[in-house]
This record gives sequence, C-alpha cells and structure tokens, in this order.
Amino acid sequence: MTHHLVDPATITTDMAVRIRTWRVDEEFSWRAVAHAASGLWGSAYGSNQLYGRDLCTAAAQVLGENPHEEPWN
Repeated sequence: MTHHLVDPATITTDMAVRIRTWRVDEEFSWRAVAHAASGLWGSAYGSNQLYGRDLCTAAAQVLGENPHEEPWN
C-alpha cells in the first residue's frame, strides 16, 4: 500500500542506497527512516511513519527490489 507521500521519480540512486542502508543494514523503523531523511534532506513530514514507509517503497523500486520482500521487511 502506497500513501503517495513520496514520488519515486524524486529519489536518486544515492538517496535510495542511503535509505536502504538505514532500513536494512541499520535496521531503522519506518519512523526512524523518515526522521533521518527529514534531517538529511529536509522534509515537513519529520518522523511520520507513513512517509518512512513510502521512502522505503520508492527506494526499493529505484534499486529494482521488491519492498514487500526481504531484506526490506
């Protein structure tokens, strides 16, 4: 389910790799991903969990991965 808070076209490969690192390697929650992204790239969403989920979905798509399968979830 996408909440449409993130347009995948706005996510660069570098951003996608950073988001994947937070979510997969550092085991950030969606809320923590949103908070980290908002701090790094600036966003009015802050630590909104739905924003974090959409960031992860968009990043997975950019990297050619399925956001609903391992290692994303």
